[in-house]
Amino acid sequence: MVSQPASHYRKHAYPRPLAGCIHRAWWLIALLACLAASFAQAQGLPPELDKLWRATRLPDSALSLYVQEIGGPTLVAVNPGEPRNPASVMKMVTTWAGLSGLGPDYVWRTTALAEGKGRIDAQGTLAGPLYIKAGGDPFFTMQDLWALLRELRMRGVKNLTEVVVDRSIFGNVDTDPGAFDDAPDRPYNASPDAMMVGLGAVRLMFQPDAAARKWIPVLDPPFRGMRVEGEIKWTDAVCPGSPSISTQVLPVNGEFVVRVGGAAAGSCGEFSIYRLALPQREYFASLFTMLWRELGGTLARGVRAGRVPNNATTLAWHDSQSLGDTIRYINKHSNNVMARTLLLTLGAEMSGQGATPQSGASSALRLLAGQGVDTRGWVIDNGAGLSRASRLTAQGLAGMLDAAWRSPLMPEFISSLAIAGVDGTVRRRMRDNEVKGMAHLKTGTLRATRALAGYVLGASGKRYILVSMVNDERSSAVRAFDDALVAWLAER
Repeated sequence: MVSQPASHYRKHAYPRPLAGCIHRAWWLIALLACLAASFAQAQGLPPELDKLWRATRLPDSALSLYVQEIGGPTLVAVNPGEPRNPASVMKMVTTWAGLSGLGPDYVWRTTALAEGKGRIDAQGTLAGPLYIKAGGDPFFTMQDLWALLRELRMRGVKNLTEVVVDRSIFGNVDTDPGAFDDAPDRPYNASPDAMMVGLGAVRLMFQPDAAARKWIPVLDPPFRGMRVEGEIKWTDAVCPGSPSISTQVLPVNGEFVVRVGGAAAGSCGEFSIYRLALPQREYFASLFTMLWRELGGTLARGVRAGRVPNNATTLAWHDSQSLGDTIRYINKHSNNVMARTLLLTLGAEMSGQGATPQSGASSALRLLAGQGVDTRGWVIDNGAGLSRASRLTAQGLAGMLDAAWRSPLMPEFISSLAIAGVDGTVRRRMRDNEVKGMAHLKTGTLRATRALAGYVLGASGKRYILVSMVNDERSSAVRAFDDALVAWLAER
């Protein structure tokens, strides 16, 4: 056998059309390999961010990070499918599900009713009980309740035998305010309730008496059977900011005593703190009784739970602010009990009366699945993120944010998020000129958890979705990295 020179094989081994196809195939393979290498590089942290991440000394396994250009490629993906505790970033899920499921114009109605035709005699006595149909309003205030009761007085109602509150829109949703972190008097631990007023918190106002060098406490509302004990020390220091005051609420001889301690600089002037002092139902009963008497009404037998009869007649009602406005308060100020209540409302509207956190979560997940969001590995516990069991994935949440961006409801949702360096929970962060105002974000903070998610506008005009979650005992170390990540996107 006579060997042929290599040039012979290059020229004659394959027919010319086939040789051309093989050449193109090798070129395509090389191109795909190059693209794969570029894609792999794009998924990791760029050098400048990698250096900052290393400075946190957190393990790579603690981080889930996903960054994508809206309508473009994924820029960074680190453990994107790992379920993580998102802390208050969970509120983004609750508010988006509520907004897309109920609509921005949705309102909560609280209704006052009477039996039959609602007869009122010449002395202003209402025949039968006054019924209050609770609507689950997340932000029903003391002023709202006063206005509703004033409407009743204007309609000639003065004397009530009893008040019956119908909370059947929700099931048994009471929680122990001290169960999460043994801080039962802190408003962020408030239990949800269908007839919640003022988030269930009392205001402790401290007025300065400069001549006597002491602080005078004032309770608002001034409930019967509640008083303040203890003393706040007066100091002459330059006001350092919000005073640090200790409180403890204790039942003593049939009363509730709020014990206070600490010190405050006189230069700070009048200040207030808010605390949980009563369970939600007792709070409503005490407030209703106080306001009704202030309006000149009488109440014979008090306030109890019950159901509105089928033949009831509406006497007056109060409609809440819209859901579109409500979610701004939930996200910008990270209000836990309002987020819980919104999730329950979603459950009531989609799955029926007697809503629970479970029915609310199921409703939210069904909505998101219909939008094409990948919720594998997700656990929606109470909708607020005040939980050790809640879980989201970075890639799944980014998918939800992308779906929200492409929705006609996008402006309402984005406007609910805190603006970097401007307001909400990020008003004191990312205040550099290049970053301030360039990102709409939601933060999440728990022990061993830090999270940040939202939208960033780059200098080029492109927008980016960002999701960062860290679960580690030293998770607080990620803050500088997260801020740098937002700045890196804002500069692109």
